[in-house]
Amino acid sequence: MNSDRLKNRNQRHIIERIIVKGTLVLNTPTCLGSGDVDGDTDLVLLRDSREDKALLMGSSIAGALRNYLREYQNGYSAIEESLLFGGLRSDEEGEQSPLIINDALSRENIKAELRDGVKINSITRTAEPGAKYDLELLEAGTKFDLYFELLIDADKNKEQLVRELAIVLKGLKDGEINIGIKKRRGFGRCHVEKWQVWELDMTNPNQRFQWLTLDRDWAQSYTKSPNISKSIETALQVQLDAKDKRDRLTIQATFILASPLLIRSGQASSDKAPDVVHLKSRRNEELKPILSGTALTGALRHRAERIINTLTQGKKQLITEQIVNEIFGFVKDKKQKLESTNNEQAKKAKASRLTVDESIIEGATKDNDLVQNRIAIDRFTGGALHGALFQEQPVFGSENTKVELKLELRQPKGYEIGLLLLLLKDLWTGDLPVGGTSSIGRGRLHGKDTTITLHNSQEKTTWTISQLAKDEPLVVNDIESLDKFVTALNEELAA
Repeated sequence: MNSDRLKNRNQRHIIERIIVKGTLVLNTPTCLGSGDVDGDTDLVLLRDSREDKALLMGSSIAGALRNYLREYQNGYSAIEESLLFGGLRSDEEGEQSPLIINDALSRENIKAELRDGVKINSITRTAEPGAKYDLELLEAGTKFDLYFELLIDADKNKEQLVRELAIVLKGLKDGEINIGIKKRRGFGRCHVEKWQVWELDMTNPNQRFQWLTLDRDWAQSYTKSPNISKSIETALQVQLDAKDKRDRLTIQATFILASPLLIRSGQASSDKAPDVVHLKSRRNEELKPILSGTALTGALRHRAERIINTLTQGKKQLITEQIVNEIFGFVKDKKQKLESTNNEQAKKAKASRLTVDESIIEGATKDNDLVQNRIAIDRFTGGALHGALFQEQPVFGSENTKVELKLELRQPKGYEIGLLLLLLKDLWTGDLPVGGTSSIGRGRLHGKDTTITLHNSQEKTTWTISQLAKDEPLVVNDIESLDKFVTALNEELAA
């Protein structure tokens, strides 16, 4: 390259660098898949090639941050891009992102847990053939060391760049940005527990030297870095004047266990463990029973189909599939040939708009002797089948046992809210069981209280429902407005 081309080429004139370090902590198990199909599980964790540590790619972090920023500033349906992450991929000219995000390694060697799942046929309530899968997940509590560097160009709007950086960092700190796959089924919840920020003026020779000698390796304590350490709030010195434009409905409800609950675990804790053990996950170095997001979502989806089929008397199967797929998502089956239709969108896979969190069952009994023995009966002889004795260890509740459920529906329509309210009612009364062996009375919940919040860019509306005991009446702060959503569902189905 000759000197003239060097002088005339488009170069960035960097006048300032903002360096951010943080400690990312996983709140729930997280799947950072490697794409390797030759492992012991269907999806193996992405590992560092030199040591047995989990690798969190910078591209994965950038994708999660970019998506959150776009939705926060413009809403879920917007296509506008921000200044922080450069140009669109479809832009032929393109523009490099001013935000540099490094790959991150877990501090400790991988501590993995296995989860398995299966697709259930909504009609027969049995497993679909060939639809069993298992995943390798990072345990909750795993920590990663993050490193960001924002390049401030003389030709760019510094205030906008810093404001957008503050939005994504605050989203990470508050736990609103998730990573990995199956984020809408409770996996990949995380937060940043510590930030450190340096602002370096590249026009100052001393600060340029500080940038060159800055300790970018977390092997040593980063408090020894040459510049002063500040929290993210004081370092950025920016007001988050951008309003959250995400339209969504959130439901936070507290339930108690009205009966034992059994969600099958794919791994036994020991050789002497019962044949079937309830699913547990590690939280704060302790195994705790959980209600997984996948199990709850499956129960909600099948009941939603049943509700719509009941209201339409089974005469509008296409409407049922359309409404349910719009809320819970749709994965195109490669073996299935979809019938021709004028709606091309119906042929494409669609992500779920409903997010269901994984919930810890608090206050469950810890008595390991609570194991139930069962046996299969020969229907012809009426006697026990030989060798069909098996043991199950469900979760048993007490007066102090409770489980908090959290659901979020993006871009909710009135009739979709009505459908969620009917699902909440069935969960509340115990009519909708979750988990396995529901035919023998397991998996019943009873509602205690719930808060329903409808967010939009203009206002926020909140409803509360509570019930002190089973025999006590429900207390609802505005039952008439909630009833309008159920009416909207009936009108949508009658149209």
